[in-house]
Amino acid sequence: MAELSKTAAENVQRWLSDPLIDDETKRELQELQEQPQELEERFYKDLEFGTGGLRGVIGAGSNRINRYTVGRATQGFARYILEQHGQAAGKPSVVIAHDSRHFSPEFALEAALVLAGNGITAKLFPSLRTTPQLSFSVRHLNATGGIVITASHNPPEYNGYKVYNAEGGQLVPHQAEQVIQYIQEIDSFASVKRLEQSEAEAEGLLVWLGDAEDEAFAETVAGVSVNREKITSELGKDFKIVYTPLHGTGNIPVRNVLNKVGFTNVHVVAEQEQPDAEFSTVKSPNPEEREAFTLAMKLGKEVGADILVGTDPDCDRMGAVVLNDAGEYEVLSGNQSGAVMIHYLLSQLQEQGKLPDNGAVIKTIVTSEMGAVIARHYGAEIFNTLTGFKYIGEKMTEFEQTGKYTYLFGYEESYGYLAGNYARDKDAVLASLLICEAGAYYKAQGKTLYNVLQELYAEFGYFREKLESRTLKGKDGLAQIQAKMADWRENPPQKIAGAAVTEVLDYSKGLDGLPQENVLKYMLNDGSWFCLRPSGTEPKIKVYFAVRGNSLQDAEERIDKLAAEVMARVDA
Repeated sequence: MAELSKTAAENVQRWLSDPLIDDETKRELQELQEQPQELEERFYKDLEFGTGGLRGVIGAGSNRINRYTVGRATQGFARYILEQHGQAAGKPSVVIAHDSRHFSPEFALEAALVLAGNGITAKLFPSLRTTPQLSFSVRHLNATGGIVITASHNPPEYNGYKVYNAEGGQLVPHQAEQVIQYIQEIDSFASVKRLEQSEAEAEGLLVWLGDAEDEAFAETVAGVSVNREKITSELGKDFKIVYTPLHGTGNIPVRNVLNKVGFTNVHVVAEQEQPDAEFSTVKSPNPEEREAFTLAMKLGKEVGADILVGTDPDCDRMGAVVLNDAGEYEVLSGNQSGAVMIHYLLSQLQEQGKLPDNGAVIKTIVTSEMGAVIARHYGAEIFNTLTGFKYIGEKMTEFEQTGKYTYLFGYEESYGYLAGNYARDKDAVLASLLICEAGAYYKAQGKTLYNVLQELYAEFGYFREKLESRTLKGKDGLAQIQAKMADWRENPPQKIAGAAVTEVLDYSKGLDGLPQENVLKYMLNDGSWFCLRPSGTEPKIKVYFAVRGNSLQDAEERIDKLAAEVMARVDA
């Protein structure tokens, strides 16, 4: 133990001596005594409950996700729920869903039994469900909160735990900070209250959800369609779709909603159709990456698909691939898909006389300005939030409460979209429907979505965006990320890629009424910008770039030059 830090050594000993830790876990820790570096990583700190909840590598240890860290987090959340519920009528309740990852069902049940131990009714889906359905069901069932067990598109060794408020949105910082405080006050696992499953069910504190909730969600999402009648009667059957759920939760709900609206020509990538916690056919189950669409492209060529659609494991992110002018498949970026959907949605609402005078579109500070320019063209107001859909959800609730604005669309460059007021988190089920609906509508006019995108560039400007990231794992990696952010903050460049830096936006100071966050954005005198941000869910530093060129070639050259110069310093 001499090679471990004092904190890690104390944490290991506490786990080994705790009678509530099972024997198998203790054996695993005993076997790791000869691997002090691994033990240090597992125990040098508690797995942090951030604004999005927990996310970490599965395994034994205080800095890993396991039934004990899930139980401890749930005890803190239970206290928060009970305090928030106050004197409200009826018993507080929390809806719980999970994805297809290792131990997701076990962690979901553990969270339910801890809630039950605190007198809170846990409403649990018996098998995998999407994150947006969880958000919808919290609202639909008038629950006090929600939990979803997922690590989104992280590698197979990860899992996570996200918590939701009564509005169906992820907790925002001031809410999460209270939960964090309660979790930190739990000094032993003996403080975690828990019922056995049979007892929880007998007392009505564990309720199983099912088909009725699935149907309510599907019908609500289908109801967001702006051309349902036209798709059902004529356009849906001739539009060929290839869909891949990437081994996650999207398979049934996406196909169900597409079918409801009238898309009958849907081909699913068989190799990726079934849930698989190893995501064995892809390097990463992430629709942001072209490689994830390799099998979809192969099937697309075979069936002559008009569009390829992919969703991540918890089905809150959607990626689309369209045919370019050469007849080859081209992956749309999150910004491009967002621009196309905003244009389609708002133009159709306008054409049908349904576009409200007080319409609003919400995007994040690292999302392209192209969607904003298009939205303003249709008279919509633009609102910017920090990165994370929880902030978009918070703004939606504000609109709903004040009535000042009508929410139309919210999105972020990382492939997250939502139209409709039924949820407070991004929904790849809805995004899959909307991008396919747009594709079918424009196909009837003899255009592909690629053609539409080129028309939008010509009309609104040649916007180009890029994202670079560097993965820096573990204790040392975290220190490196913090050092890089400090260096850029203390020594901002005066000029980069031939353009002068005109403004540095340091969001750690809480700019524009937004919460404080460790994000730096540099505005350049040619209209370009770049932004540095440590990921809140992965051991990464992310760097975002955006330019507006005179042509696509000009935009490409400028963004490549900007990214090269910035990343040379980031990597130094």
